[in-house]
Amino acid sequence: MNIFHAFAADLQSVLAALPETAALPAEVRARATVEPPRDPSHGDLSTNAAMVLAKEAKTNPRALGEAIAKALGASGKYAKVEVAGPGFINIGLKPEAFEGVIRAANNAAAEYGRGTLGGGRKINIEYVSANPTGPMHVGHGRGAVYGDALANLLAFSGYDVTREYYINDAGAQVDVLARSAFHRYREALGRDVGPVGEGLYPGDYLVPVGKALAEKHGDTLEKMAEADWLPIVRRAAIDGMMEMIKGDLAAIDIRHDVFFSEASLQGRNGQGGDKVAATIEDFRARGLIYQGRLEAPKGQKDADWEDREQTLFRATDFGDDVDRPLLKSDGGYTYFASDIAYHANKFQRGFAEMIDVWGADHGGYVKRMQAAVKAATAQKGALEVRLCQMVKLMRNGEPVKMSKRSGDFVTLRDVIDEVGRDAIRFMMLDRKNDAELEFDLAKVIEQSKENPVFYVQYAHARIASVFRQAKAAFEGKIAFEGDEPAPIEIAAADLSILKDESERALMRLIAQFPRLVEQSAQTREPHRVVFYLYDLASSFHGLWNRGKDLPDLRFINNDDRKGTLARLALVRATKTVIANGLGLLGVSAPEEMR
Repeated sequence: MNIFHAFAADLQSVLAALPETAALPAEVRARATVEPPRDPSHGDLSTNAAMVLAKEAKTNPRALGEAIAKALGASGKYAKVEVAGPGFINIGLKPEAFEGVIRAANNAAAEYGRGTLGGGRKINIEYVSANPTGPMHVGHGRGAVYGDALANLLAFSGYDVTREYYINDAGAQVDVLARSAFHRYREALGRDVGPVGEGLYPGDYLVPVGKALAEKHGDTLEKMAEADWLPIVRRAAIDGMMEMIKGDLAAIDIRHDVFFSEASLQGRNGQGGDKVAATIEDFRARGLIYQGRLEAPKGQKDADWEDREQTLFRATDFGDDVDRPLLKSDGGYTYFASDIAYHANKFQRGFAEMIDVWGADHGGYVKRMQAAVKAATAQKGALEVRLCQMVKLMRNGEPVKMSKRSGDFVTLRDVIDEVGRDAIRFMMLDRKNDAELEFDLAKVIEQSKENPVFYVQYAHARIASVFRQAKAAFEGKIAFEGDEPAPIEIAAADLSILKDESERALMRLIAQFPRLVEQSAQTREPHRVVFYLYDLASSFHGLWNRGKDLPDLRFINNDDRKGTLARLALVRATKTVIANGLGLLGVSAPEEMR
């Protein structure tokens, strides 16, 4: 049940019938929005319809607002319809509307809040895609959690979501990885190899790869020329790193549907033809490529710039600032050329809608890739890029030092082992993705209101405790299934008993959840769910505390079966929403906390 959708439908019916707005195109009338008022004392719903339609309706906002309000009020559905200020319309709902919300939440349970925004459309979300050259660091973790939560939101909102990881296994960095692994291989053979050479990866995470190579090949690799052992060691090193990365991701409950190899685009390892060459030829045939020279970039040097005639993609025809090279001076492909072929492949697999989650340091790459996707899909596909800012890892306000295992950064696994999955997932979403995040290892394990993940999970566990206490107090008087009141009891509860403003405030928040999910999916902002859950938990804890001073508001009253059942229905709906919201974030909803 979405009260915002229900009111929006009524509003559109009124606008279609009013003389002032009936002649306006439906897409113009659709500009009117419905949302909760910023000040709850103004009502339960608010619309800007008069403000945004007055000009096209050739009237003033206040007059149009009065006309809309009169028509809405005539329906008898609403307790209050008022025009405020220059033309905002505030709506007060009747109590039974929120009682219906509580019943809907309890009936729908795990499905409450699920929407149809996506309409079953396919969408590809690529996230993490860390180079397979070492363990994941904390920054990778933020992109991983953000991408996974966004995928959850979109799936819950009716999209057909595919979660994808792009393995960068075709660049020069994987040859450096292979040489680093070869050093560890010779070390495993007992050779005096000395320290890891300059330019190689120094962390000890490649030690197991070296040992595995030694066990499998003995000293045979050592006797080969580099050109012969390099592909063997490269494959073993990539496989070893991906196994480690997948393990780190699984530790925070992140799993992908597709792992796509960059090397496969170039037909390496017997994986089909050269798709990058095919994409370049397609562009050439369509007149999207020419031979030319680029001016040197102003301010700072662009890594793709070379002072020579190059094979250039007409990126400026599709919204980019400059045209872009596709081939390097040695004839090899630029990273950009491979990325174009990769996104063209996504489109060929049926994904007209694509979302990539990148680190903030890739911000300068966004416009060119969006231009490339427009070109590769003949304007039928679209790429959306979401950037994740850096994470500052702290402990009691002090920066955390580097990890010994990685050699030069703090690994995600180290943080998982210290604070656990739930704290990482919740707190990585505690800020908007493009805002810098400070993650304090000490704060996220505090058992206090200042620790949002604890505060929200504690609300869920506290409700579970209420049910256990109610079961003991009303044994034989209220039917239970497990530790929760039976659905038939919840359905029969008289919710009109719930008249206190703190109870009504909790109902209003529960009513906002479907809209919150839809908006979070539309804006690609999972952090909205975090903020909402904190507010919901705060409202619940506040109601709990009021019951200490006002016995009539206590969830369990041994002498009042009817009132107890009504409040159990309210907190059951609260528990449902907390569990559903935490589920979208990939965070557990504990039944008890110690």
